[in-house]
Amino acid sequence: MPFSGLGPGLVWGLDFGGGEVSPVDRCDISGEASFRWLHLNLADHGTQRWIREQEILPVAVRDLLLAPETHQRALVEGDTIGCVFHDFERDFDVADTARVGALRLALMPRLMLTCRLHPLRSADIAKSRLTRAAIAIGPPQALELLVNAIGDNIADISRTLSADVQQTEDAFLDGHHPPTARDLIGIRRRLAQIHRLLSGMRGVFQRLEQDDELPDILRPSVEKLAQSLQSLDADILGAQSQLRLLREELDIQESQRTNQNLYILSIVTALMLPATLVTGIFGMNTGGLPLADGPYGTLHAALLATGAAAATYFLLRWMGFMRR
Repeated sequence: MPFSGLGPGLVWGLDFGGGEVSPVDRCDISGEASFRWLHLNLADHGTQRWIREQEILPVAVRDLLLAPETHQRALVEGDTIGCVFHDFERDFDVADTARVGALRLALMPRLMLTCRLHPLRSADIAKSRLTRAAIAIGPPQALELLVNAIGDNIADISRTLSADVQQTEDAFLDGHHPPTARDLIGIRRRLAQIHRLLSGMRGVFQRLEQDDELPDILRPSVEKLAQSLQSLDADILGAQSQLRLLREELDIQESQRTNQNLYILSIVTALMLPATLVTGIFGMNTGGLPLADGPYGTLHAALLATGAAAATYFLLRWMGFMRR
């Protein structure tokens, strides 16, 4: 059943048939291929026009592929499922960025369309594995391959972030260049971003599992992918818990340092208060001031202030304030 209309912005396409994988450069279904995967660029206006003209796609799936909303979701229309997943975008010279983009998918018995507005890491990973392995696949394997590519990319980022947390924790425990709360903000923000991405994707597969119209051939793959995403999200939550504990230890250490400084300041203030009182008395311009007429008045006043500070010190020590 051929597609008609103007050609879209085809990023790459692969045919699977006869145990071989062959590239394609046209967006139609070949009678020789048992399954075809087309990856399209939504930034090309021809792609949007082409999708609108494909009557083989259910209307709801076409609307999902072209909708401006990017939240993760899924729907089932007959033997076709449509999904929106989130993945990290890439640049031409940077494979990993913190920008999240939408990957739109339409999966039919003989065709899978994937569409994106900006380049995504999962598409590169999937194509590399397909061309390297050169194996025939169908709808379940294509769905697993795509979602596993997203998961593997996230797993690589998660391992890097976990290693950063462990290195930061080791530096804190060793006391060499201990981290500050500001140093952990970037790691915390990235972990939260990945957790939100995985939570949304898990929700998509949970809804697919509960959909009675989901084709039976896809149900085992959907259940397997839901479990895989849950395990991956558990690793992210573990890294978040480790980071939270490290942040609490930093806060405790900072609080102890502040309390120690306040304690020292309080002791110094208490020691100087009697001496300040003595110097204040002898600084008054009043008649009959003691020691004003003797040649050693200043020395006696200094000794009196020092004695008052010493008496205060021993009093605080006796009361237990100097035992810390």
